[in-house]
Amino acid sequence: MTSPTPTLPGQPFFAYRNGQLMAEDVAVADLARTHGTPLFIYSQAAMLSALAAYQRGFAGRQALICYAMKANSNLAILQTFVQAGCGLDIVSGGELERALRAGVDPAKIIFSGVGKTRTEMRRALQVGIGCFNVESLPELDVLNDVAINLGLRAPISLRVNPDVDAKTHPYISTGLKGNKFGIAHTDALAAYRHAAALPGLHVKGIDCHIGSQITETSPYLDAMDRVLDLVQAIEAAGIPIEHIDFGGGLGIDYHGDTPPAADALWQQLLAKLDARGYGQRKIVIEPGRSLIGNAGICVTEVLYGKTGEAKNFLIVDAAMNDLPRPAMYEAYHAIVPVTPRTGEASTWDVVGPVCESGDWLGRDRTLNAQPGDWLAVASAGAYCMSMASTYNTRGRAAEVLVRGHQTHVIRERESTDDQLRLERPLTD
Repeated sequence: MTSPTPTLPGQPFFAYRNGQLMAEDVAVADLARTHGTPLFIYSQAAMLSALAAYQRGFAGRQALICYAMKANSNLAILQTFVQAGCGLDIVSGGELERALRAGVDPAKIIFSGVGKTRTEMRRALQVGIGCFNVESLPELDVLNDVAINLGLRAPISLRVNPDVDAKTHPYISTGLKGNKFGIAHTDALAAYRHAAALPGLHVKGIDCHIGSQITETSPYLDAMDRVLDLVQAIEAAGIPIEHIDFGGGLGIDYHGDTPPAADALWQQLLAKLDARGYGQRKIVIEPGRSLIGNAGICVTEVLYGKTGEAKNFLIVDAAMNDLPRPAMYEAYHAIVPVTPRTGEASTWDVVGPVCESGDWLGRDRTLNAQPGDWLAVASAGAYCMSMASTYNTRGRAAEVLVRGHQTHVIRERESTDDQLRLERPLTD
């Protein structure tokens, strides 16, 4: 079969010109030649374009956009969003330190997650973060104790689980009653009464997050209705709610997915907010994947072509430790040649060198590729490097940020010495 014309998500920031895949105004082949592979390449213009859609959606509103840094926590990427006006959503003490290194105003940090430790709470209180999104009654009590011991009051929202189906992969669905996240919708009013009675806490808002890679509008609208019902009941009980936090979760195009544009989504959500009388309330959101996912690619070199009776395999130098999503979720990433060849293409499974059958990047892909060619794995900006590992003592990949014609190495390739630095061999 003849190789089709390559297309990939992330256009126009990743697109072909004169037979070469470009990242903005830089040839991807030149970056692979200079920096080696596997190599993550990010487009700053793509990030800022994705953010601009949210900013348009909130024009004229009181809103705080906190980038969910678990999606990709490289310091240069954090700086890009912070300098564009974002706060940051964190889920660990380590992410708190990264956020501070990136120069964010601590008052624009939201601390989410189900398992915050006393040490993490203490540090976050000491630096003056904006809000804790609390996910259980025991966490409320521990945070209250930590705050009292510091002579402070902890600003909190309660994360409410609205039992809304986000219609996404079960591993990244977070808003159903069977998920570990949040406080049950039916228990929320009692939890707010408990929180308001604790002297070390200051109730500031309500939080809801129903999942990730959501491609439909209806789950958001359903969740908003449930949250606003609760706001009405909580305030009727004498507990004011300063802000409403609707989390993140908006999906991206991995394989013909058609999520609503961020500005269009928020036009609908804000119309509902206005209709119910909450249009002037402060809004907080925490997008991650939708800001960075299609702003990154991973470039990998073809090592071998292996033909078999049932399958043909293209073995490449990127693996499940670099791109964990296919192994974890059977996720689809478009895979395209950096320099397309003419002629006949074949059907391949694109796999890595790690000693696991789950080490695959794409199945049944039509490609015309030879050893030494470079392939680009698209939509690799989110949940790839942030979940990368050193399995098989493989060093984590280098990362490059492109800004027009300029390139910046934002993470050096990890060496074996880097990995062994903290280990201590036996000496006798």
